[in-house]
Amino acid sequence: MAIAAIPTVQGVSPTGYLPAVQSAAPDGGADFASTLTGAVDGLQQLQSNSNDLAIKAVTGNLDDIHTATLAATRAQVTLELVAAVRNKGVDAFNEIMRMQA
Repeated sequence: MAIAAIPTVQGVSPTGYLPAVQSAAPDGGADFASTLTGAVDGLQQLQSNSNDLAIKAVTGNLDDIHTATLAATRAQVTLELVAAVRNKGVDAFNEIMRMQA
């Protein structure tokens, strides 16, 4: 049975809710590093967009407050996801270190 390709994050989907996913070959650490870099870049983009919309909402330059609310929620949920992935990675690393001892 063959192993399916591992998805990588390549920015943000048009809806902005979930990262856009593209298939990648499961061979190599460079793909993993670029996946993590893309996820962090996407998070920074979402947070920047959220901050810009929040400033527009406070100054009265935003017609639709729902846009700012949605952007803030997307940034928050994405940050929680990235933090959870980081925590799982640290847990996996610690478990590997315990296995070697």
